[in-house]
Amino acid sequence: MFVPGRGLRSVPVGEMQRQDSGTPWALSGKIETTGGTVKIGTGLDPKIEKRIVRINGVTARGQIALSDYLSCLWLTPQMDRLFIEGASARRQFLDRLIFSFDSGHSGRVRRYENALRQRSKLLQEESVDGAWVTGLEAQMAETGVAIAAARLDFVSKLQNTCDHIDKIQAQYFPKVLLQAKGTIEELLQNTPALEVEKMFTYQLQQSRAQDGRTGGAATGPHKSDLNVIYIDKNMPASQCSTGEQKALLIGIILAHAQLMSAERGAPPILLLDEIAAHLDEDRRAVLFDILTALGGQVFMTGTDPVLFSSIAEKAQYFNVEQAEITHENTMKRALNG
Repeated sequence: MFVPGRGLRSVPVGEMQRQDSGTPWALSGKIETTGGTVKIGTGLDPKIEKRIVRINGVTARGQIALSDYLSCLWLTPQMDRLFIEGASARRQFLDRLIFSFDSGHSGRVRRYENALRQRSKLLQEESVDGAWVTGLEAQMAETGVAIAAARLDFVSKLQNTCDHIDKIQAQYFPKVLLQAKGTIEELLQNTPALEVEKMFTYQLQQSRAQDGRTGGAATGPHKSDLNVIYIDKNMPASQCSTGEQKALLIGIILAHAQLMSAERGAPPILLLDEIAAHLDEDRRAVLFDILTALGGQVFMTGTDPVLFSSIAEKAQYFNVEQAEITHENTMKRALNG
């Protein structure tokens, strides 16, 4: 919750409230940055049902202010189906990775989606305001092309990082070929952005009747996808085994963290839920070595402390039970928990 957005589960801010508590939830913490210590606070404002953010005691204009102080990546068991679900999940996954680099990306996606919804609603009305629809289409074209361009640029950077991981990491978390696929993305490969905006605008105008019947828009960055190929086998990730898919996904998250560390000079905070449960001992050992080399804070969860025994001297252990957190001083105590 110290980064912009709806958290791990993508739920409305009101649903994060404990049902047995009449006090609005709030969190606070201190972030150690190269510029010194920064006090960050965030919580629910019950009057407006929105999350507010304070930086050093001053209320920020929006959540995006949090991205100036820290970044966070996470991996949860729900994401294990990423490669076999619909394009929407992969598109959101990609956009979240981009947002760690480009805080303005989230705003562009939000503006595009708002314009898309408004246009769809107008086209379904009996009397359509042509000037209003035209204005919305212009906004969709401008922001849509910017979204697609950001995806292409980020995927190129992430691919470069994936291409240069060391042999040991590649052995256990295989290299992938990443492709941002979509009509607008493909046009941008060979056509100037302004020309693509005009082409997208024309397409939106031509599809008004169809879009009025079906809703949404026939084409645009809201239909894009992230293609992932297991390079050594030349196989789409969707056709790989569940174990291979897990390894590929972990590899992407690790490469992203390494890219952020190289670009920003500091690694992101990593939240890895049940990360070790389905990895063999060798793969776990390599993963822990990679995470240690990153040098940042990593939070890993699991129901069996034995999975983390190989880093007994390097990690702190906490036990979570009935919403209470206790610090276990040693691995032995955690095992006996």
